[in-house]
Amino acid sequence: MSEEHYLELCENPVQFEHASNVNSVFFDEANKQVFAVRSGGATGVVVKGPDDKSSVAFRMDDKGEVKCIKFSIGNKILAVQRTSKSVDLINFIPDYPHTEFTQECKMKNANVLGFCWTNWNEIVFITDQGIEYYQVFPDKRSLKMLKSQSINVNWYQYCPETAVILLSTTVQGNVLQPFAFRNGSMCKMSKFEIELPVVPKPAKLSLSERDIAMATMSRTVPSHTSLSYLLAPYTPTGYHCQVQQSFPLSLQCRVSSFLHFLTLTLTIMPDSSSWSVFQPDIIISASEVLEGGEKGSLPVVATVFDKLNQVYKEYLEAEQTYAVAMESGPGRGNAAQKRPIRTQAVIDQSDMYTHVLSSFTERKGVSHKFIIAVLMEYIRSLNQFQITVQHYLYELVIKTLVQHNLFYMLHQFLQYHVLSDSKPLACLLLSLESTYPPAHQLSLDMLKRLSTANDEIVEVLLSKQQVLGALRFIRSVGGHDNVSARKFLDAARQTGDQMLFYTVFRSFQQRNQRLRGSPGFNPGRTRDDPTGHKSTCGTRHHVHTRILVPES
Repeated sequence: MSEEHYLELCENPVQFEHASNVNSVFFDEANKQVFAVRSGGATGVVVKGPDDKSSVAFRMDDKGEVKCIKFSIGNKILAVQRTSKSVDLINFIPDYPHTEFTQECKMKNANVLGFCWTNWNEIVFITDQGIEYYQVFPDKRSLKMLKSQSINVNWYQYCPETAVILLSTTVQGNVLQPFAFRNGSMCKMSKFEIELPVVPKPAKLSLSERDIAMATMSRTVPSHTSLSYLLAPYTPTGYHCQVQQSFPLSLQCRVSSFLHFLTLTLTIMPDSSSWSVFQPDIIISASEVLEGGEKGSLPVVATVFDKLNQVYKEYLEAEQTYAVAMESGPGRGNAAQKRPIRTQAVIDQSDMYTHVLSSFTERKGVSHKFIIAVLMEYIRSLNQFQITVQHYLYELVIKTLVQHNLFYMLHQFLQYHVLSDSKPLACLLLSLESTYPPAHQLSLDMLKRLSTANDEIVEVLLSKQQVLGALRFIRSVGGHDNVSARKFLDAARQTGDQMLFYTVFRSFQQRNQRLRGSPGFNPGRTRDDPTGHKSTCGTRHHVHTRILVPES
């Protein structure tokens, strides 16, 4: 792939029979499966996916026009919508009766707009009056409502990676209400509004589902959660697709306020006006499905990292359990506690850094973007398993970014806390000041956030001859009474600024007066007058050719 392209079409597109009077075509974005339904299913249903494992063929009774058809996760249960009032379900679990059972929506006079599988046995009906969340019992051929929510709905979108459903509400359709689903629970998240370029009068539906695309972007945040991003608007212009990232949605039911812009360029052919695009990488035409994705094996790498870190996390938890048991002393329940044995399957961060990632960043012929993506993927995996990321991994990311002059990306990573704060990281940033001047302030900001690095901040400011700034900072954190005066006076003397030295000297005299009732300093060693000549600070002060540099 050339450097100027972000995506390319895969070599083996999914091929299926085109839509016609006797053949209907559906796409399930969650399982990435294409359904070709002939004659309502009576003459066959062919399901094709990205690989042969997800492909299947079967027949079902023709009970009317199929409006929507989707498998649950793992192809265990098939759901088919034929009417606006109900959804039919068919077991595909081995040894279960292969018969249909039907579930009607509970809301009176409601029309089913569609449905989404959030788990292998959990399904959500979206109606024009709200949503209904069900658990499916395939052995009993029945459903149990878990939760429902009444709300006027124009249309909906679903992000299968995070199980977030986005509902369009209000007359204009630009107020969006997200819901998150996980382990049988439904979380109503904060709604938000998309600003319309023109407000129609009288009010009418102005935002459609084709104007919106949802995607999951791997990102490390302080709360170690993955964010689902709403991308709006999704507007094909000529041969390019421009995407504006507007509102991030967190699974912790919070909506951030920052706004960025992302341009995704996809070179396509002139007949693309007939294509349907499912973010982030599925394109459907009348006769074929084309999957576009970045070259390389990042998804495979991510899976490997997750497998490794799962074993790593289990070992860490076993170590912690053993340590707690030993601290509590011998007793019932821990008498037979044995120290966990670290096997070769446990690959910790130090191993990855030393034997894999460090050498990988130095490989020739590998795109630096891919290298950074791999590093961030490993950090993402550690955060997913709630393993504290060691600072040397962040340092490796920073050094790689600097090596390729990606300072803007570095600034973004730090500004949005993709890289966690630490003293070693702050010191590394400080060393980059000559290459990237803003690194100095980024380092100070990080040290301030740590709240345990006051001494380091003072040293940094004094090294930059910002003596008054250091003095103001130490006062702001309540450390002025205990700080050594010598450090500040030495720094003031080295500036050669007599008034600065006098200001700092008087500041500590006033501190001594307040604390001890006398402006005098504790005895220290004698050295030459730091000003180099007689004092001209004031007539009331005695002039010395040598002064006593105080200890405090």
